[in-house]
Amino acid sequence: MLSIKNNLMAANAARHLGTSYNSLATSVERLSSGLRINSAKDDAAGLAVRELIRGDVAQLNQAARNASDAVSMLQTAEGAMAVIDELLVRMKELAEQASTGSYSAAQIGIMNNEYIQLGAEITRIADSTTFNGTSLLNNTTALSFHLGSASISFTPADVRAGATGLAVDATADSTSTALHGRYYATTVDSIYVPAADITNGGEEDIQFEFGTDSNVAVNLGDVEGTGITLAALIVRLNDAAIAGDWSASDPAFAKAEYDSDYGAYRLRVTALTAGAGNDITMNAGVTMLDKFDNVDDFSVTNGAADGGSVSLVTDAAGALAAVSLAITTKDTYRAKLGYYMNRLEAANSILNIQAENLGAAESRISDVDVATEMANMTRNQVLAQAGISMLAQANSMPQMALKLLG
Repeated sequence: MLSIKNNLMAANAARHLGTSYNSLATSVERLSSGLRINSAKDDAAGLAVRELIRGDVAQLNQAARNASDAVSMLQTAEGAMAVIDELLVRMKELAEQASTGSYSAAQIGIMNNEYIQLGAEITRIADSTTFNGTSLLNNTTALSFHLGSASISFTPADVRAGATGLAVDATADSTSTALHGRYYATTVDSIYVPAADITNGGEEDIQFEFGTDSNVAVNLGDVEGTGITLAALIVRLNDAAIAGDWSASDPAFAKAEYDSDYGAYRLRVTALTAGAGNDITMNAGVTMLDKFDNVDDFSVTNGAADGGSVSLVTDAAGALAAVSLAITTKDTYRAKLGYYMNRLEAANSILNIQAENLGAAESRISDVDVATEMANMTRNQVLAQAGISMLAQANSMPQMALKLLG
């Protein structure tokens, strides 16, 4: 119907033009952003899934970085352990060197000084090796490396030279030891057992029992009138130990111990090896112990072999055993660092693969298919152009009525 009041053809053409133009605008938006979903109205369900996947991908990427940081932490510890390895090898070399009798006391003293300094350096390295403030070589508190949905727990070790670590520190003297509790001698040549305390009648013996079937007895009857100095007493005890039936592999030796707080010396008897079968005990039937100061104040401690000194041949033998054990302890921890690094690197690879696959899934949901969208855009461009052309034609239709009116 030809009419001039309502141009239905123009309205219809305008409606289709609007639809084509909106579709063209959507295609332009998608191609310019690279995303198929730019707002919730584009794909509500797809948007929800995409955001969940994006959160998982972000978590996995951070978990992979956590694994890399953990590897760096353990590499820091392992690098320090490599240096400690060299120090322990040198300490073992010194202990072996000092174990032989072909060196003088002065030469062994030089070896001992180096041994002590190496032990101090091990402790310094252990105390100063940290990663982001976390101690790695003097700490036994478990660490948790969080890797996505699970964690890897790692417990550091204490590898200081002290008794709680590698037990090769100069202060770590934990052998079976008997100490006289009173400090009598201002020098080792001072009288330690006064003449008045040495009497006839069998009370002049000092007996030390080592283990279950060996003992040393020192008779002081020949110095009843003069007393005996600490140095002389130590010589007699050591001579008696060497001459006795003690096993050559586990003797005990007497020496003087100086205490700077008292400014005096006391007697010390130390076992080279320790343990339930090698305890040092005092013969309870000999009252000479009481005559020292009227108090039976010898004490006994038991522990690991002394690794803190190579100042004597006998000390060096204990140090050699202690350093060998320390090397085993060190190797165990260094190997632990190695296989945990391998484990973390494997976890890092898996996390990266998971993040990559989730990213691919997110891309399929969210990213625009450029080829398809370009086809849609071309179609919408043609439709829009056709719509504009037809709208122009429809707008000219009412003019045909003028001819009838004329």
